[in-house]
Amino acid sequence: MLEKLKLLGYLVAIEHTIFSGMFILIALVVASLQAHLGLVAGLRNLLLCTLALLFARNFAMGFNRLADRKFDIKNARTQNRPSVDGRISVPTMRAFCVANALGFVGVSYLINPLAFKLSWPFLAILAGYSYMKRFSYLAHLVLGVCLGLAPIAGVVAVLGAIPLWSVWLALGVAFWVAGFDLLYSLQDIEFDRKEGLYSVPAIFGAQVTLWVSRTCHALAVLFWAGFVDSAQLGGVAWLGVGVCLGILIYEQWLVLKDFKNIPKAFFVTNGYLGVVFLGFIIVDRGLAWI
Repeated sequence: MLEKLKLLGYLVAIEHTIFSGMFILIALVVASLQAHLGLVAGLRNLLLCTLALLFARNFAMGFNRLADRKFDIKNARTQNRPSVDGRISVPTMRAFCVANALGFVGVSYLINPLAFKLSWPFLAILAGYSYMKRFSYLAHLVLGVCLGLAPIAGVVAVLGAIPLWSVWLALGVAFWVAGFDLLYSLQDIEFDRKEGLYSVPAIFGAQVTLWVSRTCHALAVLFWAGFVDSAQLGGVAWLGVGVCLGILIYEQWLVLKDFKNIPKAFFVTNGYLGVVFLGFIIVDRGLAWI
């Protein structure tokens, strides 16, 4: 059983939860302090939001691995995934997806009525991404929207509403994710062309992809600036936006320098960004609270 759990964790790349996890925490912190409920509106709320995030992400990744299995078998980069090499069976993956979908809906019900109502369309969006690349090069942005749902979920859990600042934050996440997914997809440009998949690199080439990615990251920073302004945060939060801009410039430089740096740019740089931004927001709100 322990080995099976390890394989499932590897299947969904559980460590990458940090990408969206940091932004649901940012939303929790800002919303909680605005509502005068402390840093994260209580331990129960933090636990429920953490469970909801894990269930939602596990469902999304498991469903994606299941839907893309026929492509992953052919792609040299993905042939060692447990969903492909037989270490995890198709029935197990289906059961995993169902269990996590039910877990997400159940936890959403415990959070509040709006969270429960939104849980169903959230699941539909998460599942829909897995099929987008079959007919639209907008798949990169749809993936961004999937992760952009995290801060929306965080603020709904606290306020039971969706204020404007959370929309700016979510849009920033959406374009940030789209930008780094475009860079990551450069690794599969030839495979996508061969299989007739609609990724931006496969259709428009590497140079156009680099410019589209840069545009997405520029928009991400602008939307995060809109979040800081709309939420009426302080100077430390603005400094955090500036640091995020620096990190994204460094990420773009890494990939421009050598496509072999894509894994480093994707896994390391983006992992730091969310943690760093959260740190600045906590300090900013902490100083305001004092």
